[in-house]
Amino acid sequence: MSTARTVDWRLYVITDAGLARGRSHREVIEAAIRGGATVVQYRAKHVSTRQMVTEAQELRELTYRTGVPFIVNDRVDVALAVDADGVHIGQDDMPVALARKLIGDRLLGVSAHSLSEAVQAVQDGADYLGVGPVFATPTKPDAAPPIGIDGLTTIRRQISIPIVAIGGINQTNAAEVIRTGVNGIAVVSAVVAAADVTAATRQLISIVSAVQEQIL
Repeated sequence: MSTARTVDWRLYVITDAGLARGRSHREVIEAAIRGGATVVQYRAKHVSTRQMVTEAQELRELTYRTGVPFIVNDRVDVALAVDADGVHIGQDDMPVALARKLIGDRLLGVSAHSLSEAVQAVQDGADYLGVGPVFATPTKPDAAPPIGIDGLTTIRRQISIPIVAIGGINQTNAAEVIRTGVNGIAVVSAVVAAADVTAATRQLISIVSAVQEQIL
């Protein structure tokens, strides 16, 4: 099992069936991995548990073969059922400390929208944070207000564990996000909704890698 410190967080791709242009989760993620996605998260909010397990199992097999860490959103039970590398939970999901107890040494990611939430998540056992939304995002219209680059910078300065920035990030603003010192970016529509998923992924990973080389 990978530890958070050894994971390559540069480009974290999250599935969304509604944005995938009729393509399956597997088709999208296969194309994203070809383009250089470094972490994959399965997110499906409105399907049955049985369907979730089936889809997650397909992605687990794909990511296992390609060596890409595989995270399940929200559902600790599904993550355990398919032997995922980890689970990512939000502020309204299972308490972080309880999730940690259930998943053992698997990766535990937590969404944080403020410095206080970030500090609490670290204290409760998070391995990495998904911080945002940095910008307004169409994939989560009911999300918390954007924290902006300044908010992201503040959290990065205070938190030592890996941070993946999320929310409205795409090819036009990825560079300024990475300049805050975060470990990577998490994207949905910028990759999943692209006509050419592999090309979109390749462009993003190139931007992230170039900026990280400059600031290291």
